[in-house]
Amino acid sequence: MKVLITGGAGFLGSHLVDRLIADGHNVIVFDNLLTGRIDNVAHHLGTETFKFVKQDVTEYLFVAGPLDAVVHFASPASPIDYLQLPIQTLKVGSLGTHKALGLAREKGARFLLASTSETYGDPQVHPQPEDYWGHVNPVGPRGVYDEAKRFAEAMTMAYHRYHGLDTRIARIFNTFGGRMRPNDGRVVSNFIVQALAGSPLTVYGEGAQTRSFCYVSDLIEGIVRLLMCDDLCHSKPVPETEPSDDVHLPVNIGNPSEFTVIELANMVRALTNSKSPIEFNPLPVDDPRVRQPDITRAKRLLGWQPRVPLEEGLTKAIQYFRDLASGGGTECI
Repeated sequence: MKVLITGGAGFLGSHLVDRLIADGHNVIVFDNLLTGRIDNVAHHLGTETFKFVKQDVTEYLFVAGPLDAVVHFASPASPIDYLQLPIQTLKVGSLGTHKALGLAREKGARFLLASTSETYGDPQVHPQPEDYWGHVNPVGPRGVYDEAKRFAEAMTMAYHRYHGLDTRIARIFNTFGGRMRPNDGRVVSNFIVQALAGSPLTVYGEGAQTRSFCYVSDLIEGIVRLLMCDDLCHSKPVPETEPSDDVHLPVNIGNPSEFTVIELANMVRALTNSKSPIEFNPLPVDDPRVRQPDITRAKRLLGWQPRVPLEEGLTKAIQYFRDLASGGGTECI
């Protein structure tokens, strides 16, 4: 296949590049490097199976020749990014999604949207199944990301229903691993960087809020299976009491193992042998109290579930950040 990945120089996008090229596909990356890094894909530069284009996906998109799939990963994705870049976040979720869908339609290509668990907001249903519509504050500071992705999902489904475009929607839950930026504001990278530096670990509220952490290799496996899945890829009939396994509807991709933030902080301290104290700060506005995916659909539709335990994934991520601090680590997964 020939696959275009928008945002392919970012944390998740670059791991998807690696996987698709390893599987024998040709990959084009469009990225404006607003939050992505060319170092994440530099090892592919100059090869026949890879092409990088510095491109803002909210502008006109052009690819010469045929294209089999468009994977739309472009977007600021960590709180520190989308709170600092609110307009850009809204534009890439709206205009960028429209441009990427238009290109997929022109090429007759399959389209996959990287959506997010943030579409559920501060959920009142727990764990969160795909048929839950969410509890989002559209005018709160986090709304720029939540609503950008909700709009992107609506636009994707409109292209599927109106134009007959073959689409996929992955709702990605908290993911971590190599190539996370040290200052990206996500809780796993924050804790590891702080612990390695001997700085206080910043916990918001009392740390009782929960998250479900998926290691990057597991997440990418789920994305690839969803991208390659055809309309009849599930092997078991769906009970009438459960949500449809229509491959075009959203699919949660995440780890259902749920941990409190304070549990994560203590695990990182133990794994790094850090003496860092824990510093408690006020909760941010609209910070979700719970987050846990119901992955029933992914199990049934894709035969997928995560396999890397949190402690094993954290050990790998800690080594990545140790290597990064010593001047290496950009290719570590």
